[in-house]
Amino acid sequence: MNEIAFLTPDPDVLARREAIVAGLADLAPAEALVTDPRELVPFETDAFTAYRRVPLAVVLPGTTEEVAAVLAYCAEQGVPVVPRGAGTSLAGGAIPQEDAVVIGVSRMNRILEIDHDNRTCTVQAGVTNLAISDRVAADGFFYAPDPSSQLACTIAGNIGMNSGGAHCLKYGVTTNNLLGAKVVLLDGTIVDLGGKALDAPGLDLLGLLCGSEGQLGIITEATVRLLARPEGARPVLFGFDSSEVAGACVSEIIGAGIIPVAIEFMDKPAIEICEAFAKAGYPLDVEALLIIEVEGSEAEMDDMLARIIAIARRHGVASIKESQSATEAAQIWKGRKSAFGATGRIADYICMDGTVPLGQLSHVLRETYRIVAGYGLRVANVFHAGDGNMHPLILYDVNDPAEAEKAELAGADILRLCVDAGGCLTGEHGVGIEKRDLMLHQFSETDLNQQMAVRAAFDPGWILNPSKVFPLSFSRQGAS
Repeated sequence: MNEIAFLTPDPDVLARREAIVAGLADLAPAEALVTDPRELVPFETDAFTAYRRVPLAVVLPGTTEEVAAVLAYCAEQGVPVVPRGAGTSLAGGAIPQEDAVVIGVSRMNRILEIDHDNRTCTVQAGVTNLAISDRVAADGFFYAPDPSSQLACTIAGNIGMNSGGAHCLKYGVTTNNLLGAKVVLLDGTIVDLGGKALDAPGLDLLGLLCGSEGQLGIITEATVRLLARPEGARPVLFGFDSSEVAGACVSEIIGAGIIPVAIEFMDKPAIEICEAFAKAGYPLDVEALLIIEVEGSEAEMDDMLARIIAIARRHGVASIKESQSATEAAQIWKGRKSAFGATGRIADYICMDGTVPLGQLSHVLRETYRIVAGYGLRVANVFHAGDGNMHPLILYDVNDPAEAEKAELAGADILRLCVDAGGCLTGEHGVGIEKRDLMLHQFSETDLNQQMAVRAAFDPGWILNPSKVFPLSFSRQGAS
């Protein structure tokens, strides 16, 4: 099997394990240090469960100062460090290696300040995504990025992967809603980037940090933008007789200058899986479904929906169903948000994350089905159609090595297809280890060397999250 390679663990670090652990014990409270082999197992992988490595140790600091002390110590000792939020990465971004110390931010979970005047919220990096909106909902505000894992995923991980979500079509992804961050650099230096203002002077280091996958520093606090809740919101279900026609409808909606708050896509397998789990009222007699949500006043929503319905009818829409209550709207979104978990009830799967121009949606969907069928596997498509961020779920049996290999090969072919169609390897899940060796399909060696030069300015010794993002030939030598 052509498995994803990891860096060869440093034998010197492994030989010094006891001394390294003793040094960590001097820097972190006993309850924050995990060294027992059985207790390390939960940290051996993330949501990309096909691969796993048990780390040397895990530290769960409670303060920025503790993070700084531990990171500086690991850098001095030449010990690799893997930053970790909640471990919901679907690309293997938080999978450790045997000679690495995991520094997790899960204990740093306090909301520090809510500033209504400036419409900002400052939180520790271990706060979950949904916790922010829950905290400010009574005041009429919300935090816009809403990945499907928002109940569990942390702000630190959202920043690391530049996460998006269903409502990113209108409100943008994490980088569009992040105003400031407190970051610990490799040598333990604590820096503040950005702030409450809409723009900060100097180089945009905050923009560089967002999406850097834990390779430039460890985020311990973040200041994010709060938005006023709209007067009303209304999700509508549009059923179509084919995925290609649904994709063409999305292209025309956006091409007409209409920007709903969300346009989500499901094909028939995904519809059946999600409806069986959530009882959301999805139509089962169509081949593809669009969940299109509009928001604003009743007049605004009626006007936008009328224009969207007119376009959908030109594409032969088979069914239209508007939510009639807040409860029904919540059920519609429950079905979409639970898609990945619901799929896990019926099969193992690999979730891809390619992004394509909207004009290429129909073509890429058609080719995705062809590619997966060519490997003798099944696929369920559920994704953010409004911004072309595709999430094909390739179904396979994890206990069958041959099927596992076919699933990975099919996924790689789909990602190449996305790039060849004018898109990119990732929209919101990051590169991690999953897409690392495909980076040369999107970037030239010159491009990657330039990116690595920027990375080296922060971490010349490849200490922070090694074996991620860049092909191993661009990192230190040796793989296992």
